[in-house]
Amino acid sequence: MTTAIAYAEFGGPEVLHEIPVPEPVAGAGQLVIRVTAAGVNPIDVKLRSGRRASAEITEPRRIGSDGAGVVTGVGEGVDGFRVGDPVVFASAAGAYATDIAVPASRVFPRPPQVSAAHGAALGIPVGTAYQALRSLAVSSDDTVLVHAGSGAVGQALIQFAVLWGATVVATSSEGRFDRVRELGALPVAYGEGLIDRVREAAPQGVTVAVDAAGTDEALDTSLELVADRQRIATLVRGRDAAGRGIRAFSGGSPEPLTAQQQAWRTEAVPVALALIAAGRFSVELGPLFALADAAEAHRAIESGVAGKITLVP
Repeated sequence: MTTAIAYAEFGGPEVLHEIPVPEPVAGAGQLVIRVTAAGVNPIDVKLRSGRRASAEITEPRRIGSDGAGVVTGVGEGVDGFRVGDPVVFASAAGAYATDIAVPASRVFPRPPQVSAAHGAALGIPVGTAYQALRSLAVSSDDTVLVHAGSGAVGQALIQFAVLWGATVVATSSEGRFDRVRELGALPVAYGEGLIDRVREAAPQGVTVAVDAAGTDEALDTSLELVADRQRIATLVRGRDAAGRGIRAFSGGSPEPLTAQQQAWRTEAVPVALALIAAGRFSVELGPLFALADAAEAHRAIESGVAGKITLVP
């Protein structure tokens, strides 16, 4: 038997418990991975608490989707991987675990320059950011407004947009301005007068806005400053998007992602791994927690710590 984190009811972090699970076996098209780091994402908290709708719980539900580890089993029909390979995986089911079976299509070689914790931090943040910017056709002709620029998704949004030649203005608290500047964006503070501060930072105008904050202020500011509503997207307030005439990617949106958008989300992980290995992309790590302390990790993410939280089995 191996160990995983699961919950049998919706609720606070205390509903998370270690459970024994059968040792995974690599089926056709799968890899078994010994997990060395698992990423903790806000969506994990929303699903566990019931704030994001999901199916009725009828048995203990495992949690987590992103991680890194070492291949311990290779299924039939899988090429390009061997036992012992260091890898990163994304969009898996039940990443908070000591061992996991993952479709090989969601597993990527981890370069030696990328630590397990950095690799585990990539999946949802970089996939969300890359897909949103590709969907909005961001280029060097654009000035992009990123709301919540110092969060994991916001930092990925800034970096991809800057790499593609765009000018980026990003909202954050003043205490996080240095991090936003380090990534190549112009920081502006949240709060009253935001529209005027963005106009001052970007006198040429804003052509694209991406909301990773989910506040009325973020949506209202975007609508005021961006002429083309189809180049405004929310990653958090999906159910409000249609009424405002803007786009929504995940974040509770009733519209599923297209096949192309899903492909972009998958493509983002190896792109980010290569950029990190080349010293051109940065991931800010936060606290590390033992797998058994997953509840404490969820309390930390709810309290708003800086950097990406990871679990270490």
